[in-house]
Amino acid sequence: MSIPHLRHTDNGIHLIVKDKPVLLLPGELHNSSLSSARYMSPIWAQMKAQSINTLLGAVTWELIEPVEGKFDFSELDQIILDARAHGIYLVLLWFGSYKNGISTYAPGWVKRDVERFPRVHVWDAEKGAKRTIEMISPFSEEGWKADARAFGKLMAHLKEVDGEYSTVVMVQVQNETGLLGDSRDRSRLADKTFNSGVPNDLLAYLSSKGNLHPRFIERYGNALPKADSITETNMHSWSSIFGPGTHADEAFMAYHISTYVGHVAEAGKSAYPIPLYTNTWLNFDDPFVLDLHGFPIVVGGGARPGIYPSGGPCPHVSDIWRFNAPALDFLAPDLYFHDYQLVCGDYTTPASNPLFVPEQRRDEHGARRVWLAYATYGALGTAPFGVDTGAEIIGKEYKLLSQTARFLLNASPEQRMGFFFDEIPENGGAKGRSKWTKAFGSLEVIVERAFVFGKPGPGGGMVIQLGGLDSYKFLVVGRGFQVRFRGLSEKVTFTGILDAREKEADEKTGELRTLRTLNGDETRSGEFLIMPNDDPDYGGFPIAVTIPARTCIAEVEAYTVCERMV
Repeated sequence: MSIPHLRHTDNGIHLIVKDKPVLLLPGELHNSSLSSARYMSPIWAQMKAQSINTLLGAVTWELIEPVEGKFDFSELDQIILDARAHGIYLVLLWFGSYKNGISTYAPGWVKRDVERFPRVHVWDAEKGAKRTIEMISPFSEEGWKADARAFGKLMAHLKEVDGEYSTVVMVQVQNETGLLGDSRDRSRLADKTFNSGVPNDLLAYLSSKGNLHPRFIERYGNALPKADSITETNMHSWSSIFGPGTHADEAFMAYHISTYVGHVAEAGKSAYPIPLYTNTWLNFDDPFVLDLHGFPIVVGGGARPGIYPSGGPCPHVSDIWRFNAPALDFLAPDLYFHDYQLVCGDYTTPASNPLFVPEQRRDEHGARRVWLAYATYGALGTAPFGVDTGAEIIGKEYKLLSQTARFLLNASPEQRMGFFFDEIPENGGAKGRSKWTKAFGSLEVIVERAFVFGKPGPGGGMVIQLGGLDSYKFLVVGRGFQVRFRGLSEKVTFTGILDAREKEADEKTGELRTLRTLNGDETRSGEFLIMPNDDPDYGGFPIAVTIPARTCIAEVEAYTVCERMV
């Protein structure tokens, strides 16, 4: 039996566990939760009850190697056993040298020895001088070697205790790396390295790469030299390639932080080659693209390197990261207040990078968006943060995804679409899209908010084409929307619903069976299929023509008529 791995298929990139594709329905625990098996003991069943099949949690360097060279995996071993007993997968988060731009999870013996493990220095404008911060320098060879040894030990231990069982399916290497407080390290070693220019191997890679990320081109333009002009005697400064000031600083930090993390990842991959990734504290260039809804701009991540972690794997430096850290299988966004669709697109570029969202909002606003990630972008999983203290909201969506996962995994990107509609504010009109459309062969599927006589509610869900690319039959999942169809041929004179059936999952087999045949009010007499909300607003209308949601799963077949008009 194979160990967990990624498989590229015509239906997208799948996580394979025990030789079968798995749709992860995860949540991320609070930072300290996985440090204690006793703390976790009541959590497993609570998560299982909300259809969560995977938990992300931290394994920290300070806990597994409190004394250099002496490792303690006893607490982790019990956690793995408990997760396995409850049928829950684990994605472990290695909090080693870096967590949110600083080194708070490094062991005490590392923190105290600044001679062996030098720190980053930043410029303090108030003091007019440099100051030390709690971040191990990415130029510290002793730092990455010690981290790599510990991470390699962890991965070798996972292979020993879990290789046969595949409870741990992926591992995140570090957490939201980058430098906070300045755009680059100002230590003497960093200054000397910066003034030495851009390494030729990076220049050669970027110059010969034919598909640089669009955000790289937007940020840095195309000042790259031709590959045949790169020589040892021709030095290119960071500013000449990446632009002056913070642009050059960020590219410089991305190169050296990704080199550091790349060494650590390679040590782990060599010990136990299950999927590895690292996550991103996102930046923003334009505050108007943020999805804040009343929150202050400061929560959006930051507009300048150093306000957001400079050198972390943001889209515009992702090509640098991929060059230096090939042991990472993919890069992943932590997605709280950014335009969800835009970021999903950025992190499925290139197409070889599967989408995985290791942190996102756990409220209804965030939960609605997972449909877009799973159904449109083929996500491996989305993980609302702090799920151990609030899983009920995402549990409603995960229940439906768990019941329909096999359909999602078997559908090609051309045969699936996810969507969401947010709450309409009390004052002002609805934000976001009023409808979502996609052509499935010769038929257009149009998704809008569910019809009600009162105030339309929020919604989210997915449509999956069943059968071949020319099929008119669809699985519709979710709540708060309606689906109608339009034939795309010029010869079509009418498009309607031929058949609609509400489905429920058999508790024993998981198979979908028909609960009701839908027509009349539930399809507006064949005009569109309504997938109502749990509590539709009747607006005072005395006739209850829109019933609340029941199973939130339906199978619908459309048809077209082509008549000669004389």
